Amino acid sequence: MFTLNSDDNRITPVSAKSFSELGFTERKHLQEWLAYRPDALGEELLIIQKEFDGFDDTKERLDLLALDKDGNLVIIENKLDDSGRDVVWQALKYASYCASLTKLQVVEIFQKYLNRYQPGEEAYALLCEFFEAPDIDEIKLNTGNGQRLILVAANFRKEVTSTALWLLGQGITVQCFKVTPYALGEQLLLSIDQIIPTPEAKELMIGISAKEAEEKSTEVVLKNRHTVRGAYWERVLEAFQDSACSLYGNISPGKDHWLSTGSGVRSCPYGLIFGQKELRVELGLSRASTEENKFLFDYLHQHKDSIEQAFGQPLEWLRLDDKKSSRIQFSIPADGFNKERWPKWVAWHVEQMPKLEAAFKKPLQQAAAALKQQGIK
Repeated sequence: MFTLNSDDNRITPVSAKSFSELGFTERKHLQEWLAYRPDALGEELLIIQKEFDGFDDTKERLDLLALDKDGNLVIIENKLDDSGRDVVWQALKYASYCASLTKLQVVEIFQKYLNRYQPGEEAYALLCEFFEAPDIDEIKLNTGNGQRLILVAANFRKEVTSTALWLLGQGITVQCFKVTPYALGEQLLLSIDQIIPTPEAKELMIGISAKEAEEKSTEVVLKNRHTVRGAYWERVLEAFQDSACSLYGNISPGKDHWLSTGSGVRSCPYGLIFGQKELRVELGLSRASTEENKFLFDYLHQHKDSIEQAFGQPLEWLRLDDKKSSRIQFSIPADGFNKERWPKWVAWHVEQMPKLEAAFKKPLQQAAAALKQQGIK
């Protein structure tokens, strides 16, 4: 790592340090850094446990246990200045222990983690949010032999890198990340670089995995849900055709739990939501920039009383400060997949959506005009 001086057109090396000379430890420092920012490893990961020791007949502990966006368990083993020669074997043991964990056990492990480190948070809710799923039943966790290994260290011994490369060739997903601390005056910097597999090799492997996944048949449970949703949306769209609401005149039924249509304002769709446990109507604010969405939300929220009076019910105002988009919604609990209740659910959707559109039509146009006047992008 170098600093760049544009005045004299020269670069100067930044001093590399070791963790030991800086007084950093594996558990207190490196582990905590990655637990707080798992995306430093190049992808979205959800940490579900630290120092996990829930293995039968053994007192061994793995450093960090996470989930990736595909529902695979990720075993993260951290070492400081040297990987040691046994880190791969250690990680493989943990992966074998975790391979038998059921979906329910994974959720329970995550809930114990939350109870200790984030009291008040619910595992089911955070998992649904992470996987962008309407309910926990649609989330696949720890299926098959999809367990992954991530090894983190300042230096890797040859026997470790050689074994990691061999495992990759056998179809076992293993990654090695080299972490290097630097000192720049009083400031400390940390570089995290993936060395195995290289980025080019990783892209090739992802492409192969995607092809294999594409060739696999869709699981029966998802097929059934897609069929159920398609049938429900057909009934909803037929009902809208017989109503005075023209919002869904040119919309086709789909397999997702949502059905969207335009509001007249770019990237601010109205949505019908059909879940196994909930029905919802919503206005989504999903423009290209976070600033635009928060401006629109705040403008509409200033007119909350008049909008809710026009709608006839209190609404849920979800600014979602940690996300790009925002939304305003109205929902009810429902046994969505009970077809005997579908006439009631269809009638509810057809009744609520025109009310939502009428309540937001003018305020949303005014918000869009104010946004344009502000020149926010």
